[in-house]
Amino acid sequence: MGLETYRNKRDALRTPEPMPPPGPLPSGNDDTFVIQEHHARALHWDFRLERGGVLVSWAVPKGLPLDPRTNHLAKHTEDHPLDYAGFAGAIPAGEYGGGSVLLWDRGRYDCEKWSDREVKVVLHGARISGRYVLFRTGPSGSQDWMVHRMDPPPEPTWQPLPELVRPMLATPADGPPGDDTAWGFEFKWDGVRAIVYIEGGRPRVLSRNERDVTGSYPELRALADAQGARQIVLDGEIVAMDEAGRPSFGRLQERMHVTRPAAVRRLATTVPVTYLIFDLLHVDGSSTLALGYAERRALLESLDLAGPSWTLAPSFAGGGAAVLQASREAGLEGIVAKRLDSPYLPGRRSEHWLKVKNLRQQEVVVGGWKPGTGRRARTFGSLLLGVPNADGGLAYVGHVGTGFSDAALEVLQPRLDALAADHSPFAPEVPREHARGAHWVRPELVGEVAYGELTRDGRLRHPTWRGVRADKEPAQVRHER
Repeated sequence: MGLETYRNKRDALRTPEPMPPPGPLPSGNDDTFVIQEHHARALHWDFRLERGGVLVSWAVPKGLPLDPRTNHLAKHTEDHPLDYAGFAGAIPAGEYGGGSVLLWDRGRYDCEKWSDREVKVVLHGARISGRYVLFRTGPSGSQDWMVHRMDPPPEPTWQPLPELVRPMLATPADGPPGDDTAWGFEFKWDGVRAIVYIEGGRPRVLSRNERDVTGSYPELRALADAQGARQIVLDGEIVAMDEAGRPSFGRLQERMHVTRPAAVRRLATTVPVTYLIFDLLHVDGSSTLALGYAERRALLESLDLAGPSWTLAPSFAGGGAAVLQASREAGLEGIVAKRLDSPYLPGRRSEHWLKVKNLRQQEVVVGGWKPGTGRRARTFGSLLLGVPNADGGLAYVGHVGTGFSDAALEVLQPRLDALAADHSPFAPEVPREHARGAHWVRPELVGEVAYGELTRDGRLRHPTWRGVRADKEPAQVRHER
Protein backbone atom coordinates (compact mmCIF):
# COMPACT_ATOMS: atom_id res chain seq x y z
CA MET A 1 0.00 0.00 0.00
CA GLY A 2 2.85 2.41 0.73
CA LEU A 3 2.33 5.09 3.39
CA GLU A 4 -0.23 7.35 1.71
CA THR A 5 -3.19 5.69 3.48
CA TYR A 6 -1.31 5.85 6.81
CA ARG A 7 -0.69 9.61 6.43
CA ASN A 8 -4.25 10.35 5.31
CA LYS A 9 -5.67 8.83 8.50
CA ARG A 10 -3.49 10.88 10.86
CA ASP A 11 -2.77 14.50 11.73
CA ALA A 12 0.88 15.02 12.68
CA LEU A 13 -0.15 17.91 14.97
CA ARG A 14 -2.55 15.74 16.98
CA THR A 15 -0.88 12.34 17.35
CA PRO A 16 2.59 11.31 18.63
CA GLU A 17 2.84 8.50 16.09
CA PRO A 18 5.79 8.56 13.64
CA MET A 19 4.97 10.65 10.56
CA PRO A 20 7.71 10.34 7.91
CA PRO A 21 7.57 12.87 5.07
CA PRO A 22 6.70 11.78 1.54
CA GLY A 23 9.60 10.39 -0.42
CA PRO A 24 11.37 7.15 -1.22
CA LEU A 25 10.82 4.33 1.26
CA PRO A 26 13.86 3.26 3.29
CA SER A 27 15.50 -0.05 2.58
CA GLY A 28 15.94 -2.67 5.28
CA ASN A 29 16.55 -6.36 5.76
CA ASP A 30 12.87 -7.37 5.66
CA ASP A 31 13.35 -9.36 8.87
CA THR A 32 11.86 -7.22 11.69
CA PHE A 33 8.54 -8.00 13.35
CA VAL A 34 6.68 -6.20 16.12
CA ILE A 35 3.51 -6.93 18.11
CA GLN A 36 1.84 -3.98 19.82
CA GLU A 37 -0.94 -4.30 22.40
CA HIS A 38 -3.48 -1.66 21.45
CA HIS A 39 -6.09 -0.61 24.01
CA ALA A 40 -8.40 1.25 21.65
CA ARG A 41 -12.20 1.06 21.40
CA ALA A 42 -11.68 -2.72 21.51
CA LEU A 43 -8.47 -4.35 22.73
CA HIS A 44 -6.43 -5.98 19.95
CA TRP A 45 -2.86 -6.75 18.98
CA ASP A 46 -1.21 -5.16 15.93
CA PHE A 47 1.08 -7.66 14.19
CA ARG A 48 3.56 -6.00 11.84
CA LEU A 49 6.15 -7.48 9.44
CA GLU A 50 8.85 -5.42 7.73
CA ARG A 51 8.52 -5.75 3.95
CA GLY A 52 9.71 -3.43 1.19
CA GLY A 53 10.42 -0.42 3.42
CA VAL A 54 7.15 -0.52 5.41
CA LEU A 55 5.55 -2.55 8.20
CA VAL A 56 2.79 -4.65 6.64
CA SER A 57 0.14 -4.79 9.37
CA TRP A 58 -2.74 -6.89 10.67
CA ALA A 59 -5.03 -6.17 13.65
CA VAL A 60 -5.53 -9.42 15.56
CA PRO A 61 -8.42 -9.12 18.11
CA LYS A 62 -7.30 -12.08 20.27
CA GLY A 63 -3.57 -12.01 19.55
CA LEU A 64 -1.47 -14.69 17.87
CA PRO A 65 -2.71 -18.17 18.86
CA LEU A 66 -0.49 -20.50 20.88
CA ASP A 67 -2.66 -23.53 20.13
CA PRO A 68 -2.29 -24.96 16.59
CA ARG A 69 -5.88 -26.22 16.83
CA THR A 70 -7.22 -22.65 16.98
CA ASN A 71 -7.10 -19.99 14.28
CA HIS A 72 -7.55 -16.31 15.11
CA LEU A 73 -9.12 -13.58 13.02
CA ALA A 74 -6.67 -11.03 11.54
CA LYS A 75 -7.72 -7.82 9.79
CA HIS A 76 -5.27 -6.49 7.20
CA THR A 77 -4.76 -2.76 7.82
CA GLU A 78 -2.73 0.02 6.22
CA ASP A 79 1.07 -0.22 6.00
CA HIS A 80 2.97 1.58 8.78
CA PRO A 81 6.39 3.28 8.67
CA LEU A 82 9.42 1.33 9.90
CA ASP A 83 9.79 3.75 12.84
CA TYR A 84 6.49 2.41 14.17
CA ALA A 85 8.38 -0.72 15.29
CA GLY A 86 9.59 1.30 18.28
CA PHE A 87 6.39 3.24 19.02
CA ALA A 88 4.62 3.04 22.37
CA GLY A 89 2.42 5.74 23.85
CA ALA A 90 -1.04 7.26 24.00
CA ILE A 91 -2.96 8.19 20.86
CA PRO A 92 -5.37 11.00 21.86
CA ALA A 93 -9.05 10.16 22.20
CA GLY A 94 -11.01 11.02 19.09
CA GLU A 95 -8.06 10.36 16.80
CA TYR A 96 -7.81 7.32 14.56
CA GLY A 97 -6.85 4.38 16.80
CA GLY A 98 -7.22 6.48 19.96
CA GLY A 99 -5.97 4.67 23.06
CA SER A 100 -2.75 3.33 24.57
CA VAL A 101 -0.19 1.37 22.57
CA LEU A 102 2.26 -0.97 24.34
CA LEU A 103 5.23 -2.78 22.81
CA TRP A 104 4.24 -6.39 23.52
CA ASP A 105 7.08 -8.08 21.62
CA ARG A 106 9.53 -7.48 18.83
CA GLY A 107 12.27 -9.46 17.18
CA ARG A 108 13.43 -11.03 13.94
CA TYR A 109 11.55 -13.22 11.50
CA ASP A 110 12.40 -15.56 8.63
CA CYS A 111 10.10 -15.47 5.60
CA GLU A 112 9.18 -18.85 4.12
CA LYS A 113 6.48 -17.60 1.72
CA TRP A 114 4.92 -14.26 0.78
CA SER A 115 2.07 -13.98 -1.69
CA ASP A 116 -1.12 -12.02 -2.13
CA ARG A 117 -3.06 -14.74 -0.28
CA GLU A 118 -0.57 -16.31 2.14
CA VAL A 119 2.32 -15.18 4.33
CA LYS A 120 4.35 -17.85 6.12
CA VAL A 121 6.97 -16.77 8.68
CA VAL A 122 9.08 -18.04 11.58
CA LEU A 123 9.16 -15.61 14.53
CA HIS A 124 12.11 -15.21 16.88
CA GLY A 125 10.88 -12.96 19.68
CA ALA A 126 11.32 -12.53 23.42
CA ARG A 127 7.72 -13.49 24.24
CA ILE A 128 6.61 -15.43 21.21
CA SER A 129 8.43 -17.70 18.75
CA GLY A 130 7.45 -20.29 16.18
CA ARG A 131 6.06 -20.80 12.69
CA TYR A 132 2.91 -18.92 11.72
CA VAL A 133 0.91 -18.57 8.54
CA LEU A 134 -1.49 -15.74 7.69
CA PHE A 135 -3.99 -16.57 4.95
CA ARG A 136 -6.63 -14.49 3.26
CA THR A 137 -10.21 -15.76 3.72
CA GLY A 138 -11.97 -13.37 1.35
CA PRO A 139 -11.54 -12.43 -2.32
CA SER A 140 -8.42 -10.70 -3.61
CA GLY A 141 -8.07 -7.32 -1.92
CA SER A 142 -10.18 -8.36 1.08
CA GLN A 143 -9.01 -7.32 4.55
CA ASP A 144 -10.23 -10.59 6.09
CA TRP A 145 -7.40 -12.94 7.04
CA MET A 146 -6.78 -15.64 9.63
CA VAL A 147 -3.57 -16.49 11.49
CA HIS A 148 -2.58 -20.07 12.33
CA ARG A 149 0.26 -21.45 14.46
CA MET A 150 2.03 -24.25 12.58
CA ASP A 151 4.26 -25.39 15.46
CA PRO A 152 3.13 -27.23 18.62
CA PRO A 153 2.37 -25.11 21.71
CA PRO A 154 5.41 -23.30 23.14
CA GLU A 155 5.69 -25.66 26.14
CA PRO A 156 5.02 -29.43 26.22
CA THR A 157 2.76 -28.99 29.27
CA TRP A 158 0.86 -26.02 27.81
CA GLN A 159 -2.94 -26.38 28.03
CA PRO A 160 -5.61 -24.32 26.25
CA LEU A 161 -8.11 -22.34 28.28
CA PRO A 162 -10.72 -24.85 29.52
CA GLU A 163 -14.27 -24.54 28.19
CA LEU A 164 -15.81 -25.33 31.58
CA VAL A 165 -14.64 -25.63 35.19
CA ARG A 166 -17.55 -26.33 37.53
CA PRO A 167 -17.27 -24.48 40.86
CA MET A 168 -16.12 -26.37 43.93
CA LEU A 169 -18.73 -26.32 46.72
CA ALA A 170 -18.52 -26.10 50.51
CA THR A 171 -20.12 -28.37 53.11
CA PRO A 172 -22.30 -26.73 55.82
CA ALA A 173 -20.76 -26.68 59.31
CA ASP A 174 -21.85 -25.40 62.71
CA GLY A 175 -18.58 -23.55 63.34
CA PRO A 176 -14.96 -23.18 62.21
CA PRO A 177 -12.58 -26.14 62.72
CA GLY A 178 -11.25 -26.48 66.25
CA ASP A 179 -7.58 -26.63 65.23
CA ASP A 180 -7.57 -24.04 62.49
CA THR A 181 -3.84 -23.72 61.81
CA ALA A 182 -4.23 -25.82 58.63
CA TRP A 183 -7.11 -23.70 57.35
CA GLY A 184 -7.61 -20.43 55.52
CA PHE A 185 -10.74 -18.34 56.07
CA GLU A 186 -12.74 -16.06 53.80
CA PHE A 187 -15.92 -14.09 54.32
CA LYS A 188 -19.08 -15.53 52.78
CA TRP A 189 -20.51 -13.01 50.35
CA ASP A 190 -24.20 -12.49 49.65
CA GLY A 191 -24.00 -12.58 45.86
CA VAL A 192 -23.86 -14.79 42.78
CA ARG A 193 -21.04 -17.27 42.19
CA ALA A 194 -19.33 -16.69 38.84
CA ILE A 195 -16.46 -18.33 36.98
CA VAL A 196 -14.78 -15.82 34.64
CA TYR A 197 -12.79 -17.05 31.63
CA ILE A 198 -10.48 -14.44 30.08
CA GLU A 199 -8.63 -14.85 26.80
CA GLY A 200 -7.51 -12.26 24.31
CA GLY A 201 -8.70 -9.50 26.64
CA ARG A 202 -12.31 -10.69 26.47
CA PRO A 203 -14.41 -12.24 29.28
CA ARG A 204 -16.84 -15.13 29.34
CA VAL A 205 -18.83 -15.23 32.59
CA LEU A 206 -20.66 -18.39 33.64
CA SER A 207 -22.97 -18.67 36.65
CA ARG A 208 -23.01 -21.68 38.94
CA ASN A 209 -25.59 -23.42 36.74
CA GLU A 210 -23.41 -22.78 33.66
CA ARG A 211 -25.52 -19.97 32.21
CA ASP A 212 -23.60 -17.40 30.20
CA VAL A 213 -24.26 -14.09 31.98
CA THR A 214 -21.47 -12.08 30.32
CA GLY A 215 -23.93 -9.57 28.85
CA SER A 216 -25.53 -8.86 32.23
CA TYR A 217 -22.30 -7.65 33.85
CA PRO A 218 -20.41 -5.30 31.49
CA GLU A 219 -18.18 -4.22 34.40
CA LEU A 220 -16.17 -7.39 33.82
CA ARG A 221 -15.15 -6.31 30.31
CA ALA A 222 -12.74 -3.84 31.89
CA LEU A 223 -11.32 -6.63 34.07
CA ALA A 224 -10.61 -8.68 30.94
CA ASP A 225 -9.17 -5.70 29.05
CA ALA A 226 -6.79 -5.03 31.96
CA GLN A 227 -5.33 -8.56 31.65
CA GLY A 228 -3.97 -7.89 28.16
CA ALA A 229 -2.65 -11.15 26.70
CA ARG A 230 -2.99 -13.04 29.98
CA GLN A 231 -5.04 -16.25 29.73
CA ILE A 232 -6.85 -16.86 33.00
CA VAL A 233 -9.82 -18.51 34.77
CA LEU A 234 -11.05 -16.93 38.01
CA ASP A 235 -13.56 -18.01 40.66
CA GLY A 236 -15.42 -15.43 42.68
CA GLU A 237 -18.67 -13.78 43.66
CA ILE A 238 -20.56 -10.94 41.97
CA VAL A 239 -22.04 -8.64 44.62
CA ALA A 240 -24.01 -5.39 44.79
CA MET A 241 -23.50 -3.16 47.82
CA ASP A 242 -26.17 -1.37 49.86
CA GLU A 243 -25.93 2.17 51.22
CA ALA A 244 -23.87 0.93 54.17
CA GLY A 245 -21.33 -0.78 51.91
CA ARG A 246 -22.53 -4.32 52.70
CA PRO A 247 -23.37 -6.93 50.02
CA SER A 248 -27.11 -6.87 49.34
CA PHE A 249 -28.74 -9.79 47.57
CA GLY A 250 -31.88 -7.70 47.25
CA ARG A 251 -30.04 -5.04 45.25
CA LEU A 252 -28.31 -7.69 43.15
CA GLN A 253 -31.75 -9.03 42.18
CA GLU A 254 -32.20 -5.89 40.06
CA ARG A 255 -29.25 -6.98 37.89
CA MET A 256 -29.59 -10.77 37.80
CA HIS A 257 -32.32 -11.19 35.20
CA VAL A 258 -31.57 -8.23 32.92
CA THR A 259 -30.19 -8.93 29.44
CA ARG A 260 -31.39 -6.03 27.24
CA PRO A 261 -28.27 -3.94 26.48
CA ALA A 262 -29.92 -0.57 27.14
CA ALA A 263 -31.29 -1.72 30.51
CA VAL A 264 -27.96 -3.30 31.43
CA ARG A 265 -26.10 -0.05 30.70
CA ARG A 266 -28.56 1.95 32.81
CA LEU A 267 -28.38 -0.46 35.75
CA ALA A 268 -24.59 -0.63 35.59
CA THR A 269 -24.72 3.04 36.63
CA THR A 270 -27.52 2.89 39.21
CA VAL A 271 -26.79 -0.58 40.67
CA PRO A 272 -23.08 -1.23 40.09
CA VAL A 273 -21.60 -4.60 40.93
CA THR A 274 -18.18 -5.74 42.14
CA TYR A 275 -16.49 -9.05 41.35
CA LEU A 276 -14.82 -10.41 44.50
CA ILE A 277 -12.15 -12.88 43.33
CA PHE A 278 -11.15 -15.71 45.65
CA ASP A 279 -9.56 -18.43 43.50
CA LEU A 280 -7.36 -19.00 40.45
CA LEU A 281 -8.11 -22.07 38.30
CA HIS A 282 -5.93 -21.58 35.21
CA VAL A 283 -3.24 -19.13 34.13
CA ASP A 284 -1.23 -18.78 30.91
CA GLY A 285 -1.45 -22.37 29.72
CA SER A 286 -1.27 -24.03 33.14
CA SER A 287 -4.08 -25.53 35.21
CA THR A 288 -3.82 -24.77 38.92
CA LEU A 289 -6.54 -27.20 40.04
CA ALA A 290 -4.09 -29.71 41.55
CA LEU A 291 -2.29 -27.06 43.62
CA GLY A 292 -3.22 -26.52 47.25
CA TYR A 293 -5.41 -23.57 48.21
CA ALA A 294 -2.43 -21.73 49.75
CA GLU A 295 -0.40 -22.10 46.52
CA ARG A 296 -3.32 -20.97 44.36
CA ARG A 297 -3.90 -18.00 46.63
CA ALA A 298 -0.23 -16.95 46.45
CA LEU A 299 -0.37 -17.09 42.64
CA LEU A 300 -3.63 -15.13 42.65
CA GLU A 301 -2.16 -12.38 44.83
CA SER A 302 0.89 -12.12 42.54
CA LEU A 303 -1.35 -11.11 39.62
CA ASP A 304 -2.25 -7.72 41.14
CA LEU A 305 -5.96 -7.98 40.34
CA ALA A 306 -7.56 -4.75 41.49
CA GLY A 307 -9.77 -2.34 39.59
CA PRO A 308 -12.86 -0.16 39.80
CA SER A 309 -15.27 -3.14 39.70
CA TRP A 310 -13.13 -6.06 40.81
CA THR A 311 -10.80 -6.91 43.67
CA LEU A 312 -9.43 -9.85 45.64
CA ALA A 313 -11.64 -11.11 48.45
CA PRO A 314 -9.61 -11.07 51.69
CA SER A 315 -8.23 -14.36 53.01
CA PHE A 316 -6.87 -15.13 56.49
CA ALA A 317 -4.61 -18.02 57.56
CA GLY A 318 -5.95 -19.38 60.85
CA GLY A 319 -7.98 -17.43 63.39
CA GLY A 320 -11.34 -18.81 62.27
CA ALA A 321 -13.25 -17.76 65.39
CA ALA A 322 -12.04 -14.16 65.03
CA VAL A 323 -12.93 -14.08 61.33
CA LEU A 324 -16.41 -15.43 62.11
CA GLN A 325 -16.89 -12.76 64.81
CA ALA A 326 -15.73 -10.07 62.40
CA SER A 327 -18.26 -11.28 59.83
CA ARG A 328 -21.05 -11.00 62.42
CA GLU A 329 -20.01 -7.48 63.39
CA ALA A 330 -19.91 -6.46 59.73
CA GLY A 331 -23.36 -7.92 59.08
CA LEU A 332 -22.02 -10.48 56.59
CA GLU A 333 -23.51 -13.84 55.74
CA GLY A 334 -20.77 -15.91 57.42
CA ILE A 335 -17.40 -17.44 56.54
CA VAL A 336 -15.91 -20.19 54.39
CA ALA A 337 -13.05 -22.30 55.80
CA LYS A 338 -10.67 -23.86 53.24
CA ARG A 339 -7.91 -26.33 53.98
CA LEU A 340 -4.61 -24.77 52.95
CA ASP A 341 -3.52 -27.98 51.20
CA SER A 342 -6.85 -28.56 49.44
CA PRO A 343 -6.81 -28.95 45.65
CA TYR A 344 -9.68 -27.47 43.69
CA LEU A 345 -12.28 -30.18 43.08
CA PRO A 346 -14.53 -29.01 40.22
CA GLY A 347 -18.24 -29.59 40.78
CA ARG A 348 -17.73 -31.42 44.08
CA ARG A 349 -19.02 -30.55 47.52
CA SER A 350 -16.10 -31.31 49.81
CA GLU A 351 -15.34 -31.17 53.52
CA HIS A 352 -12.06 -29.49 52.52
CA TRP A 353 -14.27 -26.41 52.26
CA LEU A 354 -16.71 -25.62 55.10
CA LYS A 355 -19.32 -22.85 55.19
CA VAL A 356 -20.47 -21.37 58.49
CA LYS A 357 -23.47 -19.05 58.28
CA ASN A 358 -24.47 -16.27 60.65
CA LEU A 359 -27.92 -16.07 59.09
CA ARG A 360 -30.04 -19.10 58.43
CA GLN A 361 -30.87 -19.30 54.75
CA GLN A 362 -32.36 -21.97 52.56
CA GLU A 363 -32.58 -22.38 48.82
CA VAL A 364 -36.04 -23.62 47.87
CA VAL A 365 -38.02 -24.79 44.86
CA VAL A 366 -41.43 -23.19 44.30
CA GLY A 367 -44.13 -25.84 43.83
CA GLY A 368 -47.28 -23.77 44.12
CA TRP A 369 -48.93 -20.56 45.24
CA LYS A 370 -52.03 -19.34 47.05
CA PRO A 371 -54.00 -16.24 45.98
CA GLY A 372 -53.53 -12.98 47.85
CA THR A 373 -56.14 -10.77 49.42
CA GLY A 374 -56.55 -7.04 49.93
CA ARG A 375 -53.62 -5.14 48.45
CA ARG A 376 -52.31 -8.37 46.94
CA ALA A 377 -55.61 -9.57 45.45
CA ARG A 378 -54.13 -9.36 41.92
CA THR A 379 -51.12 -11.52 42.75
CA PHE A 380 -50.19 -14.46 44.95
CA GLY A 381 -50.37 -14.24 48.72
CA SER A 382 -47.80 -16.93 49.50
CA LEU A 383 -45.56 -19.47 47.78
CA LEU A 384 -45.46 -23.17 48.64
CA LEU A 385 -41.88 -24.32 48.95
CA GLY A 386 -40.01 -27.58 48.66
CA VAL A 387 -36.53 -29.10 48.72
CA PRO A 388 -35.53 -32.16 46.64
CA ASN A 389 -35.29 -35.31 48.77
CA ALA A 390 -33.10 -38.38 48.39
CA ASP A 391 -35.77 -40.16 46.30
CA GLY A 392 -35.80 -37.39 43.69
CA GLY A 393 -39.16 -36.04 44.88
CA LEU A 394 -39.94 -32.62 46.25
CA ALA A 395 -40.37 -32.50 50.02
CA TYR A 396 -42.67 -29.75 51.31
CA VAL A 397 -40.87 -27.39 53.73
CA GLY A 398 -43.51 -24.69 54.26
CA HIS A 399 -44.85 -21.53 52.67
CA VAL A 400 -43.66 -17.92 52.60
CA GLY A 401 -45.78 -14.79 52.32
CA THR A 402 -43.43 -12.00 53.45
CA GLY A 403 -40.40 -10.27 51.96
CA PHE A 404 -41.93 -9.52 48.55
CA SER A 405 -41.64 -6.02 47.14
CA ASP A 406 -44.36 -4.75 44.81
CA ALA A 407 -41.88 -5.11 41.91
CA ALA A 408 -41.15 -8.73 42.88
CA LEU A 409 -44.87 -9.54 42.99
CA GLU A 410 -45.39 -8.10 39.52
CA VAL A 411 -42.43 -10.02 38.08
CA LEU A 412 -43.12 -13.35 39.78
CA GLN A 413 -46.83 -13.71 39.05
CA PRO A 414 -46.41 -14.07 35.23
CA ARG A 415 -43.62 -16.57 35.80
CA LEU A 416 -45.87 -18.63 38.06
CA ASP A 417 -48.71 -18.47 35.53
CA ALA A 418 -46.37 -19.76 32.80
CA LEU A 419 -45.42 -22.76 35.00
CA ALA A 420 -49.04 -23.76 35.82
CA ALA A 421 -49.54 -27.50 36.41
CA ASP A 422 -52.57 -29.71 37.05
CA HIS A 423 -51.11 -31.66 39.96
CA SER A 424 -49.02 -31.07 43.05
CA PRO A 425 -45.26 -31.65 42.55
CA PHE A 426 -44.80 -32.47 46.26
CA ALA A 427 -44.27 -35.98 47.63
CA PRO A 428 -45.51 -36.71 50.19
CA GLU A 429 -48.55 -34.49 49.66
CA VAL A 430 -48.86 -31.05 51.23
CA PRO A 431 -50.97 -31.00 54.41
CA ARG A 432 -54.61 -30.35 53.59
CA GLU A 433 -54.78 -27.04 55.42
CA HIS A 434 -51.83 -25.71 53.37
CA ALA A 435 -53.02 -27.18 50.05
CA ARG A 436 -56.51 -25.71 50.25
CA GLY A 437 -56.96 -23.20 47.38
CA ALA A 438 -53.43 -23.76 46.03
CA HIS A 439 -52.42 -23.38 42.40
CA TRP A 440 -49.70 -25.88 41.44
CA VAL A 441 -46.69 -25.11 39.24
CA ARG A 442 -43.94 -27.14 37.64
CA PRO A 443 -40.99 -27.21 40.10
CA GLU A 444 -38.56 -25.14 38.03
CA LEU A 445 -38.29 -21.82 39.88
CA VAL A 446 -35.55 -21.62 42.56
CA GLY A 447 -35.58 -19.00 45.29
CA GLU A 448 -34.00 -18.28 48.66
CA VAL A 449 -35.52 -17.57 52.05
CA ALA A 450 -34.22 -16.52 55.45
CA TYR A 451 -35.82 -18.25 58.43
CA GLY A 452 -35.71 -18.50 62.20
CA GLU A 453 -35.30 -22.24 62.75
CA LEU A 454 -36.42 -25.65 61.52
CA THR A 455 -39.28 -27.55 63.11
CA ARG A 456 -38.82 -31.21 64.04
CA ASP A 457 -40.41 -32.29 60.76
CA GLY A 458 -38.06 -30.11 58.71
CA ARG A 459 -40.37 -27.15 58.08
CA LEU A 460 -39.11 -23.57 57.91
CA ARG A 461 -40.23 -21.41 60.82
CA HIS A 462 -40.94 -17.71 60.07
CA PRO A 463 -39.47 -17.70 56.54
CA THR A 464 -38.92 -14.43 54.65
CA TRP A 465 -38.44 -14.32 50.88
CA ARG A 466 -35.02 -13.06 49.76
CA GLY A 467 -35.25 -13.46 46.01
CA VAL A 468 -35.09 -15.70 42.96
CA ARG A 469 -31.87 -17.67 42.44
CA ALA A 470 -31.51 -17.60 38.66
CA ASP A 471 -28.03 -19.05 39.10
CA LYS A 472 -29.37 -22.33 40.56
CA GLU A 473 -31.20 -25.31 39.13
CA PRO A 474 -33.77 -27.25 41.21
CA ALA A 475 -31.51 -30.31 41.32
CA GLN A 476 -28.78 -28.20 42.99
CA VAL A 477 -30.98 -27.28 45.97
CA ARG A 478 -30.24 -29.13 49.20
CA HIS A 479 -31.59 -28.93 52.76
CA GLU A 480 -29.30 -26.74 54.91
CA ARG A 481 -30.07 -28.48 58.19
